[in-house]
Amino acid sequence: MGAKFDLNDSSVVVIIGSGAGGGTLANELAQKGVPVVVLEAGKRIEMNEYKNDDSAAFGAFTWLDPRTTTGSWSVATSWPDLPIWICKLVGGSTNHWGGVALRFQEHEFKTRTEYGDVAGADLVDWPVDLKEMEPYYDRAELKMGVSGTHGIPLLPVSNHGKVLFAGAKKVGYTKYGVPTMAINPSPRDGRAGCQQTGFCVQGCTFGAKWATLYTEIPRAEATGKAEVRAEAQAIRIEHDAAGKVTGVVYADGSGTLQRQKARLVAVAGNAIETPRLLLNSQSSRFPQGLGNSSGHVGKYYMRHTTGTVFAVFEKPVHMYRGTAQSGIIMDEAAHNPKRGFAGGYQMELLPQSFPGFAQNVAGGWGRDRASIVEKYANAAGVWIIGEDLPRGTNRITLHAERKDRFGMPIPNIHCDDHPNDVAMRNHGFAQAEAVYHSIGAKRTVRVPPFPSTHNMGTARMSEKPRDGVVNRFGQAHDVKNLFVSDGSQFPSSGGENPTLTIVALAIRQAEYIAGQMAKGEI
Repeated sequence: MGAKFDLNDSSVVVIIGSGAGGGTLANELAQKGVPVVVLEAGKRIEMNEYKNDDSAAFGAFTWLDPRTTTGSWSVATSWPDLPIWICKLVGGSTNHWGGVALRFQEHEFKTRTEYGDVAGADLVDWPVDLKEMEPYYDRAELKMGVSGTHGIPLLPVSNHGKVLFAGAKKVGYTKYGVPTMAINPSPRDGRAGCQQTGFCVQGCTFGAKWATLYTEIPRAEATGKAEVRAEAQAIRIEHDAAGKVTGVVYADGSGTLQRQKARLVAVAGNAIETPRLLLNSQSSRFPQGLGNSSGHVGKYYMRHTTGTVFAVFEKPVHMYRGTAQSGIIMDEAAHNPKRGFAGGYQMELLPQSFPGFAQNVAGGWGRDRASIVEKYANAAGVWIIGEDLPRGTNRITLHAERKDRFGMPIPNIHCDDHPNDVAMRNHGFAQAEAVYHSIGAKRTVRVPPFPSTHNMGTARMSEKPRDGVVNRFGQAHDVKNLFVSDGSQFPSSGGENPTLTIVALAIRQAEYIAGQMAKGEI
């Protein structure tokens, strides 16, 4: 199961988190001969321990440590104790994601330039553009086995998708089909092909879906250069008098504090836990938090503008059959301010299991709700996922009083919808309803956002140190041997699922780190 490194070995790169960013970075560095220790707060389960069961998967996967929620966003009232849904286990949220792997569009890297001065938003351009990212997108797609790219066939469409496409065609849309997905349509790269069982977000029991648990991590371990420590909750990052990072204090499975020395630390704990750790690592040299001289750590939290429309038809749809998200409409993805908002959105299939559907469909527990639930077999669902604009007031902070079992302050997630979010969501609701009504839906139901799963922006990259936390390679402006390796570094959220971009950035970051190490720069 990989190497074993001494706690006092200061030659290692310590990576905090093992998901899309951390798991990929670990393998990329290990393949280059760089010694790596991965600290993962959650347990390690294997693929054969996945359960095709919503409740079992939720309990096994979810980060359920306490958090608090403030702000006017609907999640603060509908899901106050679970404002975001990330996974706490080896492989992180790649165990849970649906596999949709889309590239950001060119304009989404340059929102300040393209959108101008949007009142109430804090836009900055990425210090990298699509042209520079394209070769890394290529490498990420090949690594992950993204269907519909590089000669890999697309997955087949489900009946649920056929319903969506019929409506899309009827209303005049032209950019619809099966999305590019990191799910094998047939066996590839030592992984099985998709079996169309529909349990994608409960963990793919066949391994057809790319997840770092059974791809990047075991390959990193096989090099003899990587060690993964499960149940290792990072508490704080330490530094020397010069401000150089020297190691990480973490709590092991028994709750005992350990200190792993490090040559370099890369934080990939998702956009809530990453700023939480940086803020908790404050010191006399970094009184606002490690790497936070700009004051931007924790700010600009983005979670995508989302909402769901369910439709009920006269005949069965069986939305639970087939690859979960095997349908997308992309006609609204462009930046077209004539619609009344900046940025764009996708409409992606969102099948629900019966328990999830019964819980999430809007309304009380009376006869009206029952009349919808009993038509479950005839229901279809589409998820609106659009660009959420960064705001300095949407942020992660440390709770002033409440602490977790290790004595670490719990995070508070504060979020208010920007008027742009509201306008985009309402537009998406109306368009999704039009799609379904065009082919005879008996009724449609709008469902407000679920707990956020696409979390971005709380340690954003910027050209100028005053505008963000890290540079174009995810390297902290303040601390040369500190990196951020997850979606926290996104300056804008785009209208696409973020995982492919996180992986592409991790590949690029590993290349940079190895090069800087070879030069003796870090």
